[in-house]
Amino acid sequence: MSKSKPTLVILAAGIGSRYGGLKQLDTFTPEGDTIMDFSIYDALQAGFGKFVFIISKNIEEECKEIFNKKLEGKAEVGYVFQEIENVPPQYLNPERKKPWGTGHALLMAKDEVTENFAIINADDFYGKEAFEIMAKALTELDKESYNFNMMAYLLKNTVSDHGFVSRGECQVDENNYLTDVTERTHIEKIDGKLMRKDDNGAFIPIDENTIVSMNFWGFTPKCFEFGGALFEQFLKENEHDLKAEFFITSVVNEILKSDNASVEVLQSNAKWFGVTYKEDKEIVKKEIEKLRAQKVYPTNLW
Repeated sequence: MSKSKPTLVILAAGIGSRYGGLKQLDTFTPEGDTIMDFSIYDALQAGFGKFVFIISKNIEEECKEIFNKKLEGKAEVGYVFQEIENVPPQYLNPERKKPWGTGHALLMAKDEVTENFAIINADDFYGKEAFEIMAKALTELDKESYNFNMMAYLLKNTVSDHGFVSRGECQVDENNYLTDVTERTHIEKIDGKLMRKDDNGAFIPIDENTIVSMNFWGFTPKCFEFGGALFEQFLKENEHDLKAEFFITSVVNEILKSDNASVEVLQSNAKWFGVTYKEDKEIVKKEIEKLRAQKVYPTNLW
């Protein structure tokens, strides 16, 4: 049983091309809070003891200035850089502009993470209850365990009215264990119905109650045994594709193939919201105002 406090790893190196700017550092309250501030606040309350930010070098100073101050005396802080050049030299491509995806980011965190940990997106608002459930699960897991977990959400609660989103579609067995996760890179509300693009680019319906992953995973350090060889294989196959991304879901599917590992699906009633598009910002601001009015969050988090 792990008695030490779990770590929260935050994926904050993405460029945010659809949003048009660094959405990880965009603010949503008059006090200047980012979505990350709320996740960190929730995680601290839930018992996380260390925060590891996966960032690109160009936002290092800003991030350190913002978060070191806030977390001083409250938790340990670490930074990991995810850069395009963090790959074996034979796969370096000078034309590539964006990092290699969330799976690559996860692998980069290996040396900075020694406890059980959760990993989240910087620009998703997961809700207080989700962090409490995840912290409890991670605290009860042995560090040597190959039993991992995932926070599940219903697709209908995670889509944007302003364009398409990317989600991990999950297959779950009757015991609440994940059997498969497929990265759906284009899910969109069309005429009030949820549709996804198939492999040929044609739109087909997808059930609004589909269980999806919002990249809120719970791992022990044993997860780093998976994915390294897979990433190298991915680079071999995609070195000339400037947009190819290696997702955490690829690593998770590798875990699911293993006889000694499993991923339990945790459910939370917490409402997710996030920003994919500029237009989503007003909705998030209103949701945060509501939560403050309900006294879920103080006016000054820090």
